[in-house]
Amino acid sequence: MPLGFDASAADPSDTASRNGDAHLCDLISDIDFSKLVALKPRPIETQRSLDERTLSDLVSPGISPLPPSRHEIGENFSMNWFRSASNTPRSLLDPNPAMIDAWEQLRRSLVYFRDKPIGTIAANDPVEESLNYNQVFVRDFVPSALAFIMNGEPEIAKNFLMKTLRLQAWEKRIDCFTLGEGVMPASFKVLHDPSRTDTMIADFGESAIGRVAPVDSGFWWIILLRAYVKATGDHNLSDDPDCQRGIRLILTLCLSEGFDTFPTLLCADGCCMIDRRMGIYGYPIEIQALFFMALRCAKFLLKPEAGGKEFIERIDKRLHALRYHLRSYFWLDFQQLNNIYRYKTEEYSHTAVNKFNVIPDSIPDWVFDFMPMKGGYFIGNVSPARMDFRWFTIGNCVAILSSLTTPEQATAIMDLIEERWDDLIGEMPLKVTYPALEGHEWKIVTGCDPKNTRWSYHNGGSWPVLLWLLTAACIKTGRPQIARRAIEIAEARLSKDGWPEYYDGKTGRYIGKQARKLQTWSIAGYLVAKMMLEDPSHLGMVSLEEDKKTKPYLTRSNSWTC
Repeated sequence: MPLGFDASAADPSDTASRNGDAHLCDLISDIDFSKLVALKPRPIETQRSLDERTLSDLVSPGISPLPPSRHEIGENFSMNWFRSASNTPRSLLDPNPAMIDAWEQLRRSLVYFRDKPIGTIAANDPVEESLNYNQVFVRDFVPSALAFIMNGEPEIAKNFLMKTLRLQAWEKRIDCFTLGEGVMPASFKVLHDPSRTDTMIADFGESAIGRVAPVDSGFWWIILLRAYVKATGDHNLSDDPDCQRGIRLILTLCLSEGFDTFPTLLCADGCCMIDRRMGIYGYPIEIQALFFMALRCAKFLLKPEAGGKEFIERIDKRLHALRYHLRSYFWLDFQQLNNIYRYKTEEYSHTAVNKFNVIPDSIPDWVFDFMPMKGGYFIGNVSPARMDFRWFTIGNCVAILSSLTTPEQATAIMDLIEERWDDLIGEMPLKVTYPALEGHEWKIVTGCDPKNTRWSYHNGGSWPVLLWLLTAACIKTGRPQIARRAIEIAEARLSKDGWPEYYDGKTGRYIGKQARKLQTWSIAGYLVAKMMLEDPSHLGMVSLEEDKKTKPYLTRSNSWTC
C-alpha cells in the first residue's frame, strides 16, 4: 500500500485504479523488452501551427492497456495521443488539457536547420533573458526525442543524431588547448541569416558556466541512438561508417587506460546534469550509471566487421569490472551502513575490508535517519577516504534501466522511494539530489553559489523532467503505481505553473526562484512518462535486460539480499 494511503477514504474508483495497476504489472511480466515493435515513421508536420491542425492530426491510434484511475476518469485520459500495442480506436472526447498544452509547447520549441527540425531549445520563456536556454542541449533533447519517437515521428531524432555527429568532428579548442576528438557538444545554436544559408555554433564547454566539458553528452547520444534503432528498426543509421566512427571515438575517450586503479570513470565537477559545482567530482554515480548504460548500448550498435570487434572486447572487460565495483562499493542499505559504521581504519593489503579508508565518524547524521530497514540505493560517490551518501535520482534510475542493479537492488531502490516519499517526491516530483547542502558545507562545496542555495536548483531542487526516468524504472520493476501517483501530483500543477524548470523548497512546493518557464524537458519528461505508462512496450527503447555472460560473481556487500 503506498505511503500515506487512507484506506478509510477509499472509493470504488480506487479499486479500478488498483486493478489497473495489477493489470499493468501482468502486462509488464509478459513483455520482452529486448524486442520492441518497430514504429512506422509518420510524415512530420513542419509548416502548420498546432492551432491550425485538426484534432485528428494530433492523435494516433491505440487503446489503453489498463482501466483508468479516478483521476484519469476526471481528465478523460482516453485522449488518443499515443501509439499503442493495439490499433483499436479510442474515444477522442474531452482530451487531457495538460497533454494538449504539452504537445503544443513542445512543437513550438522545435529548432530548424535548413528547413529540417533538428532539436528543441532548452526553454521558450519569453520573460527571462535567454542566455543559452535558446540552444539545443544534447542531454535536454533526449526526452523530447523519445516523445516524438513514441508519437510516431522519429525523423526529428534522426536529424538530431546526424547533425550532432557532424559537430563531433569539429576541432574543439579552448584557450589554446584542444579537447579529445570524440567529445560531443553540450549544446548548439542555429543562426538564421536571410542572405546566406543557415549556420551552427556548437559549445563544447568553452562558453559554459565554469568552462566544463560535458562528459554525459556522448553517453546520452549513444543511448538515444540505440533507442531510435530499437524503435524504428533503422539500422542503416547506426551502421553508417561515420556513425560507427563516432561511437568508437566516444569509447576511445572513456576506455583509455591511465593511472586509475578503479574501473569507474574519473571526471570533473559540473560535467553532467548537475552542471554547477556540487561536489560530485571524482566518480559520481550519475556518470558511472550513464557510462555503464552507454557501454551496453554501444555493444549493441557496434559492427565487429567495421572495426568494432576490438572495442566490443574492451567493453566486455570493462562492464564486468564496472558492474562488480559499483554493486559492491556504491551500494548502501541498512546492513551495509552498519558495516561502514563499524569500519576499522588504516587497513593494509588485499585482506582490507575498509578498502577506501573511510573514517566512520565522517558518516553524516542524516543518513542514519534516512536509511529505512527495508530499502537501499547507490550513493553519490566513492573515492579514497570519501563517501558521498547523498541520494541522486538520475544515477539510481539509470542503474535500474541499464540492469546495473541486481533485481533485489532495483526492488530496494523502489522500496526506499516509497518509504521516503515525502523527502524524494513531496509536492512536486522529483528531487534531483537529497538532502540539500546547508550553512558552512554549502559555502565550501558550492562556492557560495547563489543559484544553488538549499532546496533549490541542483541543491535539493525538484525537477519535473525526472518523471520519465522514474516512470521507466517503476515499470521495469513492476511498480507502476509509484509512477502513476507521482505523475498525478505533477499533473495538477505543471501546466498551470507554466512548465517550470525546477521547484524550490524541501517538498518542492514553490516554483524555482530562477527557474525558466516553458522548460522543454519538463514538458517532454511529462509526455514521455504519460506515454510510457500508457504503453509499457515503449520501455524497450530505454531499458536493457541483464547480460548473463558478463554477470560478475559477488563476494561481498550482499546486504541487499537480506
